[in-house]
Amino acid sequence: MTSEDPRDVLERVGARFDFTEYEAEAYLAVLEHGRVTAAELADLTSIPQPRVYDTVRSLADRNLVDLHESRPMEVVAIDPREAFADVRTSLDDLEDALERAYAAPAPGGEAVTLVKSRSTIVRNLRDTVEAADYELLLSLTPDLLAAFEDEIREARARGVAIDLLLSPAAEVPDPEDYDYAAVATTARARRGVTTPVVAVADGRHSVYATREALRANQDRYGVVFNRSELGFLVTGFLLTAVWSSAESLVEDAVRRPFPRRYATVRRCITELAAAEGEFYAAIRGRDVVTGDSRTVRGRVADRSVGTAHETAALVLDTEDGRVEVGGQAAALEDVEAHEIVVDRGSVPSLDE
Repeated sequence: MTSEDPRDVLERVGARFDFTEYEAEAYLAVLEHGRVTAAELADLTSIPQPRVYDTVRSLADRNLVDLHESRPMEVVAIDPREAFADVRTSLDDLEDALERAYAAPAPGGEAVTLVKSRSTIVRNLRDTVEAADYELLLSLTPDLLAAFEDEIREARARGVAIDLLLSPAAEVPDPEDYDYAAVATTARARRGVTTPVVAVADGRHSVYATREALRANQDRYGVVFNRSELGFLVTGFLLTAVWSSAESLVEDAVRRPFPRRYATVRRCITELAAAEGEFYAAIRGRDVVTGDSRTVRGRVADRSVGTAHETAALVLDTEDGRVEVGGQAAALEDVEAHEIVVDRGSVPSLDE
């Protein structure tokens, strides 16, 4: 990923193609004939004899031709793929730099961005992994897992809970051959290549792309949700329509200590069902009726999940009575949860 100023990259690419009329004519003649003397080049082109040497030395300085200082001097063509390899790299850097500037959200605001290039989709996937503070949902190919493995391991090491879905299953390493516990809290494999590529960090940053969007020369797009409430659509779709049809690789590897922070009610309920003790929660979200921001704190009195996992809710005993808390787009509950912190014994802080 480039960190260069787009202006610098633009100038470098522009300079590479800044041919004079004589340079362009000489370069094409050398490519056509492969090897020519200065005298032959003057005969093949309209370049005056006194200007030939300056022209070909300028091309050589830019690594477009080789000069053999024999008698007479020969100008030898360099394979354009080799000569312009640095340009291809610069263009990739330029595309990344310009799209980063174009797609950057306004400070403090939300952004929904369509991205087309494979490199930009991959960069956004990596950025999402690195942005996770406490919860990460991933749907990747084995190749993408290998590409992001260092970043995922770092997230795991800093205590991020990671749900990892890999597909196609035929290409997924066997659990006996790969340490899934080092990269995921829960990992599953899914059969189809129809499985989308997804990354969701803390319920706030999301990337969604089809497999076709990650292949070269495909007119497909990925979608990036940055601090957008629409991002929950990605999580909801993956967990309800995709996750349940995958086979387990590792489950609940190395339980996290309390307090635990969650972006989704379903994950919270699932983990509490497997734990013992009396739990207390602090939840930041919004009132389902008024839409106003709302924070609730209290003892977890009950928890429920619909038979088809279409609903999930926590019930808290608060100072103002019982409050039902659902996930994003909640309608039956009192509060739509955006961030949940759970601890044993006492109400935790939301600010830790």
